[in-house]
Amino acid sequence: MGDVAAVAEGIRRSRKAAGLTQEDLALLAATSERTVRAIETGTGNPSLRAVVAVANVLGLRLAVV
Repeated sequence: MGDVAAVAEGIRRSRKAAGLTQEDLALLAATSERTVRAIETGTGNPSLRAVVAVANVLGLRLAVV
């Protein structure tokens, strides 16, 4: 699994574990539902700011290795 796919899967799994819909997560992260969907599917070109905002809402940390 590639890096993008791993981030996408981690975010999707965490959102579902938190009992949030994509719409809920978008509202909490101050982004659009379309952006959340793009992040979770690893498609499109969501901004780094949006990915970090979504991860922060879920209590996840992104790391550079």
